[in-house]
Amino acid sequence: MRRSPVVPALATAALLLPLLGAAPSTARPPDAPPAPDRLQRAFADAAAEYHVPQSVLLGVSYLQSRWDAHGGAPSVTGGYGPLHLTDARTALAGATHHGEGTEDPRGDDARAPLHPKAEASPPAELPARLTTLSRAAELTGLSEETLRTDPAANVSGGAALLAAAQRDLGEPLSSDPADWYGAVARFSGAEDSTTAAAYANDVFEVIRAGERRTTDAGQRVTLAARPDVAPDASQLNGAGLRPAKAAGTECPKSVSCEWIPAPYEELGDGDYGNHDLGNRPASQRIRYIVVHDTEGAWNGVLNMVQDPTYVSWNYTLRSTDGHIAQHVKAKDVAWHAGNWYVNAKSIGLEHEGFLAEPDAWYTEAMYRSSARLVKYLAKKYDIPLDRQHILGHDNVPGTTTATIPGMHTDPGPYWDWSHYFELLGRPFEPTAGGRSGLVTIRPEYAANRPEYTGCETRGEPCAAHGSSAVRLYSDHDVNAPLIRDIGLGTAPTTGVNDLSSRASTGQQYAVADRWGDWTAIWYLGQKAWFRNSKNSPAAVPASGRVITPRKGLDSVPVYGRAYPEQAAYPAGVPAQAVSPLPYRVLAGQEYVVGEKVPGEYYYAVTFDEASHRVVTGRDMYYQIQYGHRVGYVRAADVTLSTVR
Repeated sequence: MRRSPVVPALATAALLLPLLGAAPSTARPPDAPPAPDRLQRAFADAAAEYHVPQSVLLGVSYLQSRWDAHGGAPSVTGGYGPLHLTDARTALAGATHHGEGTEDPRGDDARAPLHPKAEASPPAELPARLTTLSRAAELTGLSEETLRTDPAANVSGGAALLAAAQRDLGEPLSSDPADWYGAVARFSGAEDSTTAAAYANDVFEVIRAGERRTTDAGQRVTLAARPDVAPDASQLNGAGLRPAKAAGTECPKSVSCEWIPAPYEELGDGDYGNHDLGNRPASQRIRYIVVHDTEGAWNGVLNMVQDPTYVSWNYTLRSTDGHIAQHVKAKDVAWHAGNWYVNAKSIGLEHEGFLAEPDAWYTEAMYRSSARLVKYLAKKYDIPLDRQHILGHDNVPGTTTATIPGMHTDPGPYWDWSHYFELLGRPFEPTAGGRSGLVTIRPEYAANRPEYTGCETRGEPCAAHGSSAVRLYSDHDVNAPLIRDIGLGTAPTTGVNDLSSRASTGQQYAVADRWGDWTAIWYLGQKAWFRNSKNSPAAVPASGRVITPRKGLDSVPVYGRAYPEQAAYPAGVPAQAVSPLPYRVLAGQEYVVGEKVPGEYYYAVTFDEASHRVVTGRDMYYQIQYGHRVGYVRAADVTLSTVR
């Protein structure tokens, strides 16, 4: 199997020489909280100590972590602290969600379930981009533990790495940020010049625009705008990085992208893998982009997608620098979502990461790269930029009752949907008055910290962390039972993978009731309550379209796929069952509509494309936000109205 080559970005002779001078003292009384400007001062001190422009140090840190320290917990690739110094020796351990074999990512009853058993084995040797913390320890003389746990020391470590990269390039330790383009590009750890340039361009975009925010530890940090900074991009020519392998990719020019194809091969006995050829959007519209996380590290996951006996997705995004690999063309159908109807109409994006191991934070570099890719795809294929069309894997419904418990739960409650949509240029703003009959879920990510369990040990609390999700109760009381999902067949819990009683940022619901600081929404056929106080709102008022059962019907079924009626299937194409899920929309309840879609089925069960067919029926469906996952109802069963 072809592997992406690894070229160490910082492991050069010059980096072996520590810079003179110790990091600034960070001592304080053991019980005293840090002053709110301590991190800002740490940036100033480290910049002076290592002769790095403060704006460069702040800009790099913002692109890595948005200046957050995450309580000393590692990122998805073992990155620590505001500068994301990496020590990935333990981050690559553990199973991947692709290898569990608990569900069929193809999600098509016309074929036997795949239940792949591929392994995402880690590389024999870690690339330099995943071991920068040990290099920082050598350069500063500080211990690795101090660099992991002390944000100020971590900043010093990042400054030392930048200064060493600048010296390695033969550039002076200039006070002008424009002279640091090459060092910033090298700091990314990228293996090719395009990825390094994309990273550096993002950093200097932040420097020109400026930023200001309060971090997860309550630190107030400001980067003053420098709109006049024009970096010397020619410095990258001497950085010794390989050219990018962008030929054949479908990516915007503003990101780095390479083509690592998923194989389309016959496997014998009439079977084949690991995706289906198609002719989208001519044959059928692409309606969705599905956001996944890999639950595995970059190199191992790339090995898996190149296995013809395995499954596939369209793109993988790397955490450390936002680099993208494309595997399946948009015209073809990847096997990624566990629901064939969604697969046939979607593009799947896997983001390098772990849902909860243990802190599950994603880098700003990856968020920005992903947002640029999504904007490009949405424009090209006319996909609306909203949560009805930009789905998490955890929003994809099961196809039948039996498949519901095995559906995936990534990217999880720690994916910052609010920030992601800000980067997409579609922030979640109020679109109606304060007493509107609809709401858009929008808690303040950093301050919203519902308790989750099971990140490391079953039943044990996860580390406190910002979250995009709000918890739903059966009454306006935190001691009331959690909302139950009858499709799962188990009692609801606070488990990090339990979606029973969870609504996520950007999702829209019809208001069912209000009581003081509490709001109830229609959710899984029930009134689901969440705290929504005036001083700390968890949602904003919205307008939109809703459905309710048509007059005379007590309830209508909910489906996990919008398949055609039996009469629509031509000879040679077996009719697929229109199987309702165990859910109902009851009379008097309302659910927000994504769009109206025709019943459609893509018949593709053989290697030979000649037998492939897109079957379109007369029955129409509405996609609705039914619970945490979307669902479908027959248009003939419901009445559509608009709420403002």
